[in-house]
Amino acid sequence: MDPCSDGALNALSQTLRQVGAIRSSFAPWEDPSAVPLVRFDRVVKRFDGQPAVDRIDLAIYEREFFALLGPSGCGKTTLMRMLAGFETPDEGRIFLDGKDVAALPPHERPVHMMFQSYALFPHLSVAQNIAFGLKGVDRKGRADRVEEMLSLVKLDGLGGRKPSQLSGGQRQRVALARAIAPKPRILLLDEPLAALDKKLREETRFELMNLQHTLGMTFLIVTHDQEEAMVTADRIAVMRQGQIVQVGRPAEVYEAPANRYVADFIGEVNLFEGVVQSSANGGVTLKSSDGAGGLIGLGEAAVGATAWLAVRPEKMVLHQDPPPAGPNQLEGVVADIAYLGDWTTYVVETTPGRTVRAAQANVARTAERPVGWDDRVWLSFAPDAGVVLDA
Repeated sequence: MDPCSDGALNALSQTLRQVGAIRSSFAPWEDPSAVPLVRFDRVVKRFDGQPAVDRIDLAIYEREFFALLGPSGCGKTTLMRMLAGFETPDEGRIFLDGKDVAALPPHERPVHMMFQSYALFPHLSVAQNIAFGLKGVDRKGRADRVEEMLSLVKLDGLGGRKPSQLSGGQRQRVALARAIAPKPRILLLDEPLAALDKKLREETRFELMNLQHTLGMTFLIVTHDQEEAMVTADRIAVMRQGQIVQVGRPAEVYEAPANRYVADFIGEVNLFEGVVQSSANGGVTLKSSDGAGGLIGLGEAAVGATAWLAVRPEKMVLHQDPPPAGPNQLEGVVADIAYLGDWTTYVVETTPGRTVRAAQANVARTAERPVGWDDRVWLSFAPDAGVVLDA
């Protein structure tokens, strides 16, 4: 089937809808009786006396695709390495299937790790690399499992090649096949797509999701790429300075960030500082300190306190003429324009030194005149488009 044909596109859309339906209905963490597959219990790890992981409690469930997301040095890789057995916690316990494994060596844990560098053996063939971890399996069993893995990662017929004869994407698939061949209870993925180009990275994300669902295996991915975590994971734990600051579904973390750090780290965001004038029924009114006037958003905050209103650029509406009077309106001049193909981002200077971003989908706008640099424009957003974050 032509991959660009209507039939192929419809099939892909149907597959993605099915995956989305499965992911949206899969929520064992919402069941009080569900037992986690992995549980970190007040885990601490120090290097040179400084905590890299600081009293972390976390539960990961069977068949879950879980992401540890954060900047370099936040402790996410250290947490994964402790689960794999490559690091030992200084305090706390790590449970896997109800058993404390904190003191077990790596080879005694039903865990496999796919490294960012892939760590393939250059002198072995693809088939030999995949078979390497199949200890205690007879020759026929190994051969059958290797063929099964080659088919699963779409490398049929390439078992006799050496890693140097493969593309970067193919080497990534070999490393993935080798990691899942022994059927671990949980697969650890350390920045698995970092070495791929942007287009291949985007394609591989969906392949990882479909593979995880097909296998029914628990995946734990470590990444600093927000988009990668948002696309692949059932839940995300956002980390900062050795601690977890928020855990939730991708939409929860994006739409309802727990604090300014999460709002600023996950995607683009406009943050308006102000003093709380009123707070009732889940809505908060701020008097902005930067000339934006009255601002209304969702949340709770004490009257008189300083707070921030977080609004995503795609929630901002750009007007070329003044809109009807109301809350959540700003006026300014277009200082910059970034055309991204499917989206255009407008950087609007509302007051000297203060800019606000508005993103618009590039659909046909035959009746509108184009917006250009130095144009005076107006911005507005709905009261439920912003989230108030208490200081």
